[in-house]
Amino acid sequence: MRALWFKRPVLILGAIVILFYLGLIVKSGHETAVGTVTDPDAGRIIKRFSDLEEGINKLYNVMQDFGQKQDAMQKMLADGKTRARTPPENKSTPDEKHKVFPDSALFKKWGDNLSEDDQKEAQALFEKYGYNVFLSDRLPLDRALPETRDSRCVNSVNKSYPKDLPSIGVVLIYLNEALSVIKRALRSIIDRTPKNLLKEIIMVDDNSSNENLQGDLDLYVKSLEQENPTISFIRVRHSEQRGLSYARASGWRAATADVVAILDAHIEVQVMWAEPLLTQIKANRTVVVSPVFDRVNFDDLEVINYVASAQAFDWALWCMYESFMPEYYKLKDDSLPGKSPSVMGIFAADRKFLGEIGVLDEGMKVYGGENVELGIRVWTCGGSVEVVPCSRIAHIERSHKPYLPDLSIAMKRNALRVAEIWMDEYKHNVNLAWNLPFENHGIDIGNITERKHLRERLNCKPFKWYLENVYPKLDSWDNLLAYGGMKNLDANMCLDQGPVPGHTPIAYNCYYYGPQFTYYRANGELYIGGIKSHKYNDNRCLTDTGSKETEPGLFNCKEAMQKGMGINWDFTQGKELKNKQTKRCLEITKGQLLIQECSGQRWEIQHIIKASVWPTGS
Repeated sequence: MRALWFKRPVLILGAIVILFYLGLIVKSGHETAVGTVTDPDAGRIIKRFSDLEEGINKLYNVMQDFGQKQDAMQKMLADGKTRARTPPENKSTPDEKHKVFPDSALFKKWGDNLSEDDQKEAQALFEKYGYNVFLSDRLPLDRALPETRDSRCVNSVNKSYPKDLPSIGVVLIYLNEALSVIKRALRSIIDRTPKNLLKEIIMVDDNSSNENLQGDLDLYVKSLEQENPTISFIRVRHSEQRGLSYARASGWRAATADVVAILDAHIEVQVMWAEPLLTQIKANRTVVVSPVFDRVNFDDLEVINYVASAQAFDWALWCMYESFMPEYYKLKDDSLPGKSPSVMGIFAADRKFLGEIGVLDEGMKVYGGENVELGIRVWTCGGSVEVVPCSRIAHIERSHKPYLPDLSIAMKRNALRVAEIWMDEYKHNVNLAWNLPFENHGIDIGNITERKHLRERLNCKPFKWYLENVYPKLDSWDNLLAYGGMKNLDANMCLDQGPVPGHTPIAYNCYYYGPQFTYYRANGELYIGGIKSHKYNDNRCLTDTGSKETEPGLFNCKEAMQKGMGINWDFTQGKELKNKQTKRCLEITKGQLLIQECSGQRWEIQHIIKASVWPTGS
């Protein structure tokens, strides 16, 4: 009884009442039907004190079993571990369930107890949308988000915001988004943005084909309008797919609020997301601000806290996170805004200022690069970019983008466009990153005349200023002499990075792809398998260890230098490749890559950058 008391105090209290009542009955010498207790587990009647403890224990077990079933049904909405509805008799039982799609990313840690029919439905939706729509459709539209802000953001003593903040208009961009995801985004914006600040919600549909994004969504928006008469709901629908950049510009054109916040539609805003952004813009109308994006897992839709970081990019213009500049961390306050070289795509800005500097480049196609272009343009044309840690938005990270299975096609084209307009003498670093020739790469980047005129009209700073003052972490690559596949003309084979992980490059048939990309620098370093975009990363250098070993090595350059390996090579196009330190050559003998005495074997690299300043081969 004592163990039961600690486990189920409410149940024991009830048992005591029963005990007291039965005690009165016994004392009076009566047994009456009114004083009986039915045991749901055994179906018998308890009439004696000696049966009471056993009956209570059985009653506890039944209630515990019932409670577990209720808990499981509730948990299903949160993590998909239990079936969404009671199965018909002809469906498989829990013991018979198995994974219909064992290799699907959706079911790695979610959906263990779904029926086969539900698995098929969930997988089909996953393939269509890139995230778990099956679960999203069963979650509350107003679900609570975990608190991910720094404690200093939450404590009103540390953080307070002006009362006279500018109004905000929220732009939601979508293309064939799941209806429940859009509804949840709208619900969170309405519920978690002060009514006196939220002027309008602008929904931009980039020519979706899903029928429920018309009639069903229209009905939902109409109900929101009736509930929220002070908010304007504006619908913009493109007659053809125009891409993210154009869609965001469409939303800006429809906005009338002081500040425009351009968001994806697969988001949920956190409490007090708007106030920190508006405060920064009120203090400086030329700052473009970004919230911190907490990740929403594509499979179980769980929200994962992300640390506030700068939003950056590499020379291929792929987005990435990295640390703020050292000066930020000296302040020892993670709730403060931090300078960022770019934005990830979700941002807020003074509406008029954004128009003055050209909004977004509507010549960008489909997806990718438009956020980097905005960051470079803002910084060089009189503004700045900040990440604001006290503003949080939960953002679904898709497993794949259904509307563009191969992102590289659009990314490559858009990156070349950004480079041609904004990067001056550094524009060819984008070609290097994509392993494209500097001239005649065969990719149409569209008409850039208007955007070049915009840059001249705004009197924007050169890209060199941006590298030196805003993004010094980006390696300028200004001492590269050649790049591309490196072929031994005598053996008709190419340098290849070999097995990864591993430190031994190999000779392989030439196919001129990633593992065979080489980069030769003016200091004689030769990288195989790629080149890093940032100074804080280390490249992998071709090395001659200097020992009796005949196999070349491929080590991080700093590590190789510390160990005294030879990482500097003399090379002239069409001639030998000789290590400056050991005077031995890289050659191919019977298909094997070797370090040995020079025999005059010739090497050729795909693309020459600065042949006139090459060191003389010996």
